[in-house]
Amino acid sequence: MLEHVPHWLGSALKGVRAGTEKLAIVQPELGSFAALMLRSPAFADGARLPERFTADGDGVSPPLFWTGVPDGAERIVLLVEDPDAPAPQPLVHAVVWNLPPEDGALAEGAIRADGAGESGGRDVGRNSYLGEGWLPPDPPTGHGTHHYAFQLFALGAGPDVAETPGRGAIVKAMAGRVLAAGLLTGTYSRGEAAPVGPAGALAPA
Repeated sequence: MLEHVPHWLGSALKGVRAGTEKLAIVQPELGSFAALMLRSPAFADGARLPERFTADGDGVSPPLFWTGVPDGAERIVLLVEDPDAPAPQPLVHAVVWNLPPEDGALAEGAIRADGAGESGGRDVGRNSYLGEGWLPPDPPTGHGTHHYAFQLFALGAGPDVAETPGRGAIVKAMAGRVLAAGLLTGTYSRGEAAPVGPAGALAPA
């Protein structure tokens, strides 16, 4: 969709960004928490996302794995946001609620609408386009580099959320319950040279 934005317009909007201070992981209501490790075998932290995970490729979600989930965790939550979107709030690319409370992984293409495959108990919520599943990165041409923040949270006991939750409901439900969290950032841009970075560390066998 945004690939059709003229380069001059994207360039003119370079200074218009939601801001990293609006990412869920830095919101004060979540409290303090320990760190867990979130990584991908497809890209390194801070490196460019391979095209197949974006609107310029197959548009599937990237593979992820995580370790360091603490004892006492009740569920795992994944939230992916773009703080560089030219909007008042970060653009939400994925919400996954109720992942098993243990070290684990999501395979490539696993973030898709509920009912589109084996869910394993998780509930895939709404992205910013109000659809379930992975919203492929689609930055405006000429707008510069966008950072896609993959945020993983291990939550303690607390209330559940309604089916197909959005970002607001997720952040509200996480307040004061985060035991540990991890952050993995991938980048993408259009209209400028940006080689794909090295792959991240592979998950242990």
